[in-house]
Amino acid sequence: MGASLSSLTDNGESMGPGLGDIPESCVACVFMYLTPPEICNLARLNRAFRGAASSDSVWENKLPSNYQDLLDLMPPERYLNLSKKEIFALLSRPVPFDDGNKEVWLDRVTGRVCLSISTKAMAITGIEDRRYWNWIPTEESRFHVVAYLQQIWWFEVDGVVKFPLPADVYTVSFRLHLGRFAKRLGRRVCNFEHTHGWDIKPVRLELSTSDGQQASSECYLDKMEQDDANGYHKRGCWIDYKVGEFVVHDSEPATEVQFSMKQIDCTHSKGGLCVDSVFIIPSNLRERKRKGVLK
Repeated sequence: MGASLSSLTDNGESMGPGLGDIPESCVACVFMYLTPPEICNLARLNRAFRGAASSDSVWENKLPSNYQDLLDLMPPERYLNLSKKEIFALLSRPVPFDDGNKEVWLDRVTGRVCLSISTKAMAITGIEDRRYWNWIPTEESRFHVVAYLQQIWWFEVDGVVKFPLPADVYTVSFRLHLGRFAKRLGRRVCNFEHTHGWDIKPVRLELSTSDGQQASSECYLDKMEQDDANGYHKRGCWIDYKVGEFVVHDSEPATEVQFSMKQIDCTHSKGGLCVDSVFIIPSNLRERKRKGVLK
């Protein structure tokens, strides 16, 4: 409405050029510097803004340089004849690969590449023995299933992913939950019957890349120390535990990332832990994910 009235006085006389008079090509140049959500909001102003918001040149600029690698994970009929805007929308939703146990998508605000790996794609010591581990179906995981540890002495989870990540700095993190959760009478409840042993010795998290980068960290999963996101409460919450960072300079060749989580001190048992997935996301997007903004 502001666009249509901006060139009129109270008497209906013309005051000169308004938003509706800006050439579509000029609007497109401005859109190059805006985020996809901002572009979509401005597209509602008038015809010129709407046309610029659908321009392939604008959306090509928002896509990563190797977006074709993501499209190659899909059947061609899903993306042939789509505009660049439609391709961005398609890739901003999770694209599964490796039998659906891994996903890649574009962050909706920045267009940067994010990865997630399910525990189904990892090697977990003792996973086949129901005395130690169980699979729990849940809507709280993007993969709809998590691995639940009842009790074990040798705790080890290993995984690997190979993908042509574009140039960026990435953070690797494990998504974990102390206690077993369920829904009763429509309410979420947690059981900590099996939760023990995580305050005695720290868990060691490690990563390495195909070009020789390495990183590691240690943390107590059940220590009552201050946590930025959850205060002093670590039980009953999904928490992302940072493994470390690595740098990608070019999408070719594809980067292979190996990651692990271990607590192999067999002097005590540990249990009551849900392991959901591993995230690999651009490092400065991690804070948005911790706040639940990253999708």
